Order: sequence, then structure tokens, then C-alpha cells
Amino acid sequence: MHFEPIKLKAACKDYIWGGTRLRLEYGQQSNRERIAESWMLSAHPDGPSVIESGPCAGMTLAEYLQKAGGSVLGTDCERFPDFPVLIKLIDAKDRLSIQVHPDDAYARAHGGAFGKTEMWYVVDCEPGAGLYYGFDHEIAKEEFRQRIENNTLEAVLNREEVHPGDVFFIEAGTLHAIGAGILIAEIQQSSNLTYRIYDYARPGADGKPRELHIPQALDVTRLRRPERPAGPQGKRELLRGYSRLLLASCPIFTVYEMEISEAALDAGAASFHSLLCLDGDALLLREGKPVLAFRKGDSVFIPAGYGAYTVKGSCRILQTTV
Repeated sequence: MHFEPIKLKAACKDYIWGGTRLRLEYGQQSNRERIAESWMLSAHPDGPSVIESGPCAGMTLAEYLQKAGGSVLGTDCERFPDFPVLIKLIDAKDRLSIQVHPDDAYARAHGGAFGKTEMWYVVDCEPGAGLYYGFDHEIAKEEFRQRIENNTLEAVLNREEVHPGDVFFIEAGTLHAIGAGILIAEIQQSSNLTYRIYDYARPGADGKPRELHIPQALDVTRLRRPERPAGPQGKRELLRGYSRLLLASCPIFTVYEMEISEAALDAGAASFHSLLCLDGDALLLREGKPVLAFRKGDSVFIPAGYGAYTVKGSCRILQTTV
């Protein structure tokens, strides 16, 4: 059976730190006042994307993948027991908690399915906005514990002022926190496992302090500067009709930022393509015939083995493969 590209409707999350930009500027739909996160490509049970176009409209992405079979994911996904990637847009109107994610081995040993390595691409931000990315120097575990207890942890963290287009690779075990006034595209392992270390003593939606996970954080946090410096992994390539920049590549995902007027692309047998449109609008064509239109805030899944296709218009996208 032949499967066509599909457009996805995101699962939206209302967290206390979220804002309204994802609804107002990126067309995300939710009946909640805030949209903190839109899960743009997700087969995770905590927030699956839903297909909004084609004969499979109304199915969750997980249901579609079960129907379509593993061939639509590609041969590079065969080593994963489940769909490996989750892609989000994050609107941090307020700052997020200081947190860390475990690796796969720790997650499995403590009742979880997968750990979490992720990548951040700064889509937009307020002037002077910043985030925490690891420590500014190596510290001992006992100092880490004491600083958590006496609320001085921020004094030893590595703060990075951010600008649109900045890239951060957050390997499992790297302490991190998105600051206020930042809109981020996050490409990550398909996991919802977070260990919260410090939350500025603010109340949650129920008026009580949000749960912390100090013992787990003490186990998994790398108490040093990040091993990979901030910034993209590659240099911008100028190709016919478009340019691309390798943002990050790891065993779980490879992500390019593309500026497109007319790009000839190819979804081979190795991996699906995910296209997340961050700006502009475009038409996806195959053999010169229109397949679907997409615009800013849209997420498109192109099955592995689909072959040659063209994106024509004026847009900026993140292309993710495995």
C-alpha cells in the first residue's frame, strides 16, 4: 500500500510557564488559555499528534504507524522498539524549572522506557533572554546537593544569552533550563521523563509547589560544563533553490534548518522526513503535481520510501530524519 505525506495536528500542553504565541502566531489550537508546548510530531502516549489530512485523517500518529507498518519509518528506525523522535514548539513566557533527563540505561533501571537527549533551536526570543546549559565549572556532588538545599544553585550554572538561530545540544545528564521570553523548537527522544531540580519556589496549577526529583537528579547529572559547545554542528550549504544548515546529528536524529524557494528533496528507504515550518508557506509537489500545502506552524510527515519530492514557495523549515 502506498502512503502519502500527511499533515499533523499537534497535541498542546498548558503548563504554568507558557504563553499565547503558539496560538496567535503559529496557528496551534487548544481550548486552554495558554499553550506552553505543541507536540508537533509525536507518537508518545502522553500527547500524540493527530493526522489532519488524507484518508487517515483523525488517526493518531501511533495508530497510523501501526496501520502503515515499519516501512514508513525507514530502515534506520528498525533498531528502535518504538517511534524514536518527538518534536515540539515551546513558548516559554516564564522560565522553566532547572531540570535534567536521564539516559536510556538509568530510565529503564528505574521504571521508565527511554531517557532523553534533545536539541534546542531558538526560533525567537526577547532581547537579553537566556537559558541555563550545564555548569560554568566542574563541581563535586556534595556541593551540588548543598546548593540545591540552600537555593544557591544558579550561582554555578552556565548561563547563555540567546539569539534567534542559536542551537543547543542537550545530551542526557546535562542540567538545563529555558529562560523567560524564548520560543524554541525542540527535537528530542520520544520520552516524557524529566527530573526537576529547582523551580524557584513557585506554586503549580493547584497552588502547591511542584514536585522535585532530587535523588534522581543527583544520580544522573553531569557536574561539569557541557561537552558540546553551543552552536550548529555544520556550516551553511548553498544548494540549488535552497540552503541548509546542519544543526545537530546523533544516533537518534539528524536536523537541518532549510531556507527554501524551491528544493528538490528525496525521502529514501532509510528514514522518514519530518518538515516543521517555522516561517512562510510552501507547496509540496511530486512529479510536478501538488500534494499538499503547508505554512508557518505546520508539521508534515513524509513516509520513508516516498522518493523524490519538491518543496516550492518561500519558507524556513526544520527537516528531521533518523
